[in-house]
Amino acid sequence: MPIEVVDNSTESRFEVLVDGKVAGFADYRLLPTKIVFTHTEVLPAYEGQGLASRLVAFALQASADTGLRVVPLCPYVAKYIKRHPEFQHLVDSSFGSG
Repeated sequence: MPIEVVDNSTESRFEVLVDGKVAGFADYRLLPTKIVFTHTEVLPAYEGQGLASRLVAFALQASADTGLRVVPLCPYVAKYIKRHPEFQHLVDSSFGSG
């Protein structure tokens, strides 16, 4: 089953696709120098497969690659950053340490 993560900028969300179908997403608001993650969800049929972690890792790396600071309003994104210190430097200083 092919898994792909894409930035669907039209919908303002990163999506994880399984066999070409949306299995989950991470909604965001894009600001000039920041990306605000507001909600992450994996559809029930796809839970327990590590897709949320894969999705968020991709989204955070894409944010880093484009020089954006991260505001993790989404609890899942905030928890992921706490567990993965390699992304903690991305958290916008006005938000705190994540």
